[in-house]
This record gives sequence, structure tokens and C-alpha cells, in this order.
Amino acid sequence: MPLGLNVGDGLTPDGLAKWEAVANGESGSPRGRELEFVELLSFLKRQRVHNVVWITADVHYCAAHFYDPGRAAFHDFDGFWEFVAGPLNAGTFGPNALDGTFGPQLVFSKAPPAGQANLSPFSGLQFFGEVNLDAQSRTMTVDFRDINGVSVFSRTLQPRM
Repeated sequence: MPLGLNVGDGLTPDGLAKWEAVANGESGSPRGRELEFVELLSFLKRQRVHNVVWITADVHYCAAHFYDPGRAAFHDFDGFWEFVAGPLNAGTFGPNALDGTFGPQLVFSKAPPAGQANLSPFSGLQFFGEVNLDAQSRTMTVDFRDINGVSVFSRTLQPRM
């Protein structure tokens, strides 16, 4: 599930928002599921685990986010990328709002125009991700591709040693 996208899941009987993913619609101090990621992200930093990349789905558009601890409410982690794509054959929705707890920056997104949702895959707004690793350069290239396999976004990440 995406880390910093607000993915709503209706309301509780008391009228409070429910959240399907990690983010909880509050850009402040971590709460709820976010606390589990506080532990994980802090651990990765302490252990000097570099080159972390989140590859996620569950929203009906594609997006690339960079998580920057300098812009986050919670700071004890190293910056990392998140690439979101999928599903391949469902109605289109989005884009979702970002929750600032972990400082996500929207680098790219492709979603239906405002006011349009649940469009057919034939509308051309279904995407899949492709990841390629280069053994010589040790780079990782992520592409978002449309229904015809055409790349609509590409990012090559250099490894941090």
C-alpha cells in the first residue's frame, strides 16, 4: 500500500474517517499505522540500509513520490522513492492527496481529469510499472507504461554506497 497517499475507506458509525492505507489524513506526528513505519524507517537508517524503494499499488493511477525527511513531520529516516502503479484492468480514480507525515513530494502522476472517475481501461489511463536493474552501472530504472506499453514516465536511480 502507498505510504503517503490518503486512501479513504468511508466513515465509522461515529462519522470519523477510516483509512485503508498507511496515511491517516493528518500531516502531523505519526499515529495509527504510521507508527509501524516510524519503527521500520528509523531501523533502516540506524542500520545504514541504503537504496530503499517502495513499489506499491492499490490506487487507480500512477505516481512517483520522493520522501524527504527535511519536509516531513517525522524526520528520523533517509530519503527514499515510492513508485505507485495499478491496477491494470479497473476503473480509474485519483489522484489522491498526500499526507505530509513522511514528507512526500509529488514528482509525477498521471490520473483521470478532474471530475472524471471509474473510466474504462480503454480510456488510456491504466498503467503498469517496469523495473530494470543494470548489473554494470548498478542503476535501477523505473518506467510507468500505458496500456500500449509506451513509457509515460521514467526515472533512473543511482545507487548510494
